[in-house]
Parts: sequence; C-alpha cells; structure tokens
Amino acid sequence: MASLARGTARSAMQRSAGRLVMLVITCMLRPAAAEVDAMSKMDRLPDQDIRAANARKLETEWKPREFKSAQEWKQWAERLREQILASAGLLPMPDRTPLNPRIFGRIEREGYTVEKVFFESYPGFFACGNLYRPAGKKGAFPGVLCPHGHWKYGRLEDSADGSVPGRCINLARQGHVVFSYDMVGYNDSKQVPHSFGGDREQLWGMSLMGLQLWNSIRALDFLCTLPDVDRERIGCTGASGGGTQTFLLTAVDDRVKVPAPVCMVSARFQGGCSCENGPSLRLDTSNVEIAAVAAPRPLLLVSATGDWTVNTPKVEYSAIRGIYRLFRAEERVANAHFSAGHNYNQQSREAGYAWFARWLLRSRKPEEVKEEPFSVEPARDLLVFHGREYPKDAVDAEGLMAYLVRQAKAQLKASWPKDRAGLLRFKRKFGPAFRCALAAEMPSAEGLAVAESRPSLGAGFTLQRLAIGRVGKGDRVPAVLIKPEGASGRCHAALVVHSGGKDAVISTDGKGLHPLAKALLERGCIVMALDCFGIGESPKREVPADAKYFTTYNRTDAAERIQDILTALAYIKSRPDVGRVCLAGVEDAGLWCLLARALAPQVESCAVDARKFNIEDDEGFLKRLWIPLLRRAGDVRTAVALAAPRRLFIHNTGAAFSTEWAARLYRDLEAGENLLVRREAARWAEIGAWLSPRR
Repeated sequence: MASLARGTARSAMQRSAGRLVMLVITCMLRPAAAEVDAMSKMDRLPDQDIRAANARKLETEWKPREFKSAQEWKQWAERLREQILASAGLLPMPDRTPLNPRIFGRIEREGYTVEKVFFESYPGFFACGNLYRPAGKKGAFPGVLCPHGHWKYGRLEDSADGSVPGRCINLARQGHVVFSYDMVGYNDSKQVPHSFGGDREQLWGMSLMGLQLWNSIRALDFLCTLPDVDRERIGCTGASGGGTQTFLLTAVDDRVKVPAPVCMVSARFQGGCSCENGPSLRLDTSNVEIAAVAAPRPLLLVSATGDWTVNTPKVEYSAIRGIYRLFRAEERVANAHFSAGHNYNQQSREAGYAWFARWLLRSRKPEEVKEEPFSVEPARDLLVFHGREYPKDAVDAEGLMAYLVRQAKAQLKASWPKDRAGLLRFKRKFGPAFRCALAAEMPSAEGLAVAESRPSLGAGFTLQRLAIGRVGKGDRVPAVLIKPEGASGRCHAALVVHSGGKDAVISTDGKGLHPLAKALLERGCIVMALDCFGIGESPKREVPADAKYFTTYNRTDAAERIQDILTALAYIKSRPDVGRVCLAGVEDAGLWCLLARALAPQVESCAVDARKFNIEDDEGFLKRLWIPLLRRAGDVRTAVALAAPRRLFIHNTGAAFSTEWAARLYRDLEAGENLLVRREAARWAEIGAWLSPRR
C-alpha cells in the first residue's frame, strides 16, 4: 500500500485542502501521501498484517501491561471475568442443579477428621474428594479448597515435592475445613477422561478446563453449605494445574477471599495441559493478569527457582503488585520464592499456612505456623468409589456432552425475547457471551490507523485505495472505496463484503463492478470493499507446527474477518462525507456480516447471503464458520436478536437456514416490516433498494 502513496505531492494536498480524513487518532487535513506512508510506519499501521505471521503460543512471553487507575483495571478485570466464564462454557451461567452430596467413611485422627465426599456438579456427573475438619474444636471455621496439579496420584499424592493430604491435614489441625477434590479423569473421577475435548466441544464451550472450573465452583457451593464453615472466610490453594484452578476460580467467584496459587503464575509459560487451556481463554491476556483479578483480596504467589516461575519476584509479582498499588493495598499481595524445582513442598506449604493464618485465622503471629508431622491414610480409605459402583444415573463423556448441548439450547429458548423489555434482558444475558465468542469489537474513530492513496477519477466516480487497521493491534486491511461523481454532503455508504475479496466487488481500475456495487452507486451510495483476513492481498496465516492450544491464544480466521468488517465499518462511519451506513455480505461473507452486524450499532440496514447454511449442523460451523464458543453463545440467532429490530434482509436461505424464529422475534417487537427473507438468492437491484431506500 505504501507504493500507492508515493506519487502524491504536497501540491495535491493543497488542491484538496479542506477534505478531512481520519488518520490514526484524530481528524486532520489530509497530509501528502509521503507523510501518510511515514505515519503508517510509526507503530500505527504496519507494512504488513502481523496477525498472519505472529501466532501466539503458550510459551510466548507476555509483557505485563501497566494500568493508570483502579477504574481502568476494574473495567479490564470485568472483561477478563467474562472471558474466563465464556471460555469455560459458563456464560450465561448454567443452572445450579441440586448437589445431592454424600459424606461418609469418617476417620478420626489426632486433631482432625477425614471423610469421603461425592456430589453431582451436573446431573449424573460426580465430583469426588475428601473433607478434612478440625477435631476437638468448636465454632465456624474458615474453609479452604485444595485443587491438585498433575501429580501421578492426584489428590492422593504424597511425595517430597508435594503432599496433598499432608497439606489438608495440617490446615485442618490449624483450624480450617478443607476440601480436596479430583481433577477430571483422576482417581475417583473417571467418567470423563483427562483428554476430553475437541473442535465440536469448543463450539459449545465444552472443554476439560471448563468442566474443572465448574467442579471448582460447585465445590465452593458444597463447602459453603457446611454448617461448620464461615462463608466469609474462604481460601483456595493448589500447585501447577491446581494453581491454575486457584486463580481461575478466584477470578470468577468473589466468595474466594484468600487465594494462594503455587508454581504457576508466569509470563513465559501458561500451562501445558488442555485443562488449563480453554478456547479463547488468553486472547490478549495472560495468567499474570488473570491472577491479578483477585485484587484487592489477599493474594500469595509461591514461586521457585527451578521452574517457569523463576522470574516471579522481578516480573510477575512486580506487575501484580503494581495493580494492588492502584487500590493502595500492597500489603495484601506477597511472594514467597524458594530454591526448588516445580513443587508444593514443605517450605511452600508453610508459606501458605502462614498466609491463611494471617488472613483467615487472623493470627497475630502467622510466621509461627509450621507443619506438623503427618501420616497419610491408605488409598482405599480415601478413595470414594473403592469397592463400590458409580450410581446408576452416572453419565459418560458422550452423555455429559448431550446433556450440556440440550441445556444450552433450552437456556437460549427460555431467554428468547417476546417483547422489547425481554429483548433488553436477552441482550444483557447473551450479549457478553456473544462478544466473548467473536472476540471482536467496533473500534472508536480515535483508535483507527489509515493510509490512503490519492483518489483517481473514473467514468462517473472517484476511486481510492486504502489500508485500515487499529492502533497498536498490528492489523492492516487492504480496501478500496468508490464514490459517485458529484456526490455532496453526507452520503449513504455501503460496505460490501465478498468472500472473494475486494476485487470481486470493485476492480483495481473501477471498470469491473459487482452488480450490487453498481446498483448501490446508481443510488448515490459510496461503496467500500475489503480483503478480509487471509483473502486477496491480505496474507494467509502461518500456524507453527508446535502451536498447541491454538484457539486459547489466537482468533480463528473467521473471527479475524469479523473484526476486519467492524474495523471497516468504523472507518466508513468516521468519514465526514458519510451519513447512513449499511452492510452487505455476498457468498460466504454473508455469515460473517450477519455476526459482525450484532456488534455494529452504526449499521442501519443489512443484507446477507445465507448460502443455504444449516444452522443446526455443527459440521457446517466447523467448516464454514469456525469460531469457538459460538454455538454456546446462541450462534446466528443471538446475532439477529442483538441487532434487532434494525433492518435485515436474509436471502438464499434454502430449506436449511430456518428463519421462523427471526420472523417471530421481529413480529413480537412490532417491527415485522424491518425483516425480509428469501429462500432463493435475491436480485441485486432488490438488495440495493433494501440497503438504500429512497427518502
């Protein structure tokens, strides 16, 4: 695009003085093209779209960001909470079905008791563990959840590097009620393997990470039902994968008052198992920020010289302490750093004991809390299902997924709006899930970066090539804009998106026009087309062979294309010569535009080619509209509802793309005239008239 600008001289700018363009962060007189090119290179609009070549991996080091105020951080923290819940398939939050807990097999030891526990986190899906309580003491006790890491023996691991029962025994003796529970696929929890998940599961927000986070939430529910637990004093601690569960749970559930993740919070490594890498979990963020969502609650980071937390005192702890400083709460965050390998050894455990003693037991001398000798019971006395069968209603992985899909569909149906008040409630409930699924947003005019060529004259129009992007995001979207000759004032503008790219809409010389572009021009519209991500001049994505958990850290091609459409719409709306804005999607781009429109309130009317897409077929989504979490968020149905009751034309639906639900919605909103549906492909002139009606 730089070559397009080099021929423009200062005199050209002077001849066109007065025409305002949005360039980078503000409206200003259009500079010479050489200046545009220079400005594009100043970390505003890159020479190439870096998204294509810069796929992020779990080992990609994350540079901690700085936040200027507590309010700025709170806004970002709320966004992270939604992102975590959406990644786990918990946005909107599913119903909390009865736990039906069973507590049995009590063993009494000096200073504590231990019992077996299982409950239903979902109907027929059992979370299992052991409950440790103080013996010989009265009163309501603090509660502590103890998720475990990827130890060979899970919650029964008893080694020098990490004894889960030893931790629980000592916490109970010190005066806590402690619940230690299985990771999915470990020990008693064998209904679903620890390898659970795949692309179809991701569509519905189902993942190993999501199942474990839901188990943690329900474990917290269970702990809070116990009469001897003080609900206002709840802690959580675990190492490695248990550390991940600790800060994920803390981020989404304010009932955790004191978290202590061990050997996990790192800017250079985010966790090497699918139970730590849900879809879209770490888009534009890292464990450092997720752990900091605890602020200003007391947070202890335990780190070690022999694993990926080696730099915690200087890097991760420093960054998180900076966030606590915004709340004037630096004394509420601490780091205990030890010379050891990846662990939750006695040294690390004693740091946790002292932290809980200070904030949960409110001890005046927490540093005096030391670990006492302990003896772990034989596995048969701790395992819940040793010598007994699962209940008859227990489900396997297939049965659990079928249940969760049914529940997601039922939740969407029950929430579907029937009037304007219901529409507002629906938008509040499903809007955050939909935004998290697309991971896209309409940028502000100030957030745009633009490089423009000098307009060239054609037969009855002017044509201009551009590149647009968002400041600091590294995207560069090639585009072309054509304006009818003699157009004045604020014109109606149309973004026409074709899955074949901008050349399928407007040729380079402007002589080749798509029939829809021609129809819009004849109606006096400015028409813009673009090369969405990976199409035309936009480079194809390069995915490294070792990029595990790709969708945890990167948007899919379809999601990037939706963002490009939103960026283009923001640019069009920012132009001083544009009034009303409309959007059209041709061929497969129709689906992209339908989803993008939901996040673009500036769009007055929209026309999309459904291409006979089957909205009930998961395989169709995987092949043509692969966006994790999309079906959990309500897919195209939620997109239509979020944009209702604005004007929408869906054509070429065939028999597969059902629209009865859309017709009913618009009818209930008393806006039936704003929805037009055609089973066959509509004529271009009809679409043009719908997008730009005469006024």
